[in-house]
Amino acid sequence: MPPKKNPLKLNPLQLKTLTLLQELARHPELATPDPETGEILLSQIPHPHGDHFHIGARVVAARDATGLHNPAVWLALERKSLVKGSYPYALRLTADGQAYDTGLAEQILHGGDH
Repeated sequence: MPPKKNPLKLNPLQLKTLTLLQELARHPELATPDPETGEILLSQIPHPHGDHFHIGARVVAARDATGLHNPAVWLALERKSLVKGSYPYALRLTADGQAYDTGLAEQILHGGDH
């Protein structure tokens, strides 16, 4: 039996935010892994310039990133053990948060070269 899609019943904003946090965690200039816990510290949450922002070579529409600066989203992800946070300063993406399949990466992370 295939794994259940969205088993924690994250809402669309939470799913988008988690997708972006997972992408941020893949970039060593933005993320610091903790080898003891497997968590990844994210202390540089990007702000949009105009209608988008960049994560490495990827481009994200600002409308898909509103949860990055929403304390309610951080709290919901923390309640579900996907992040551990200190809103608005930094958060740790847990191993569960890193592994959660949001199914949105291809929809909200676009290739870009500007």
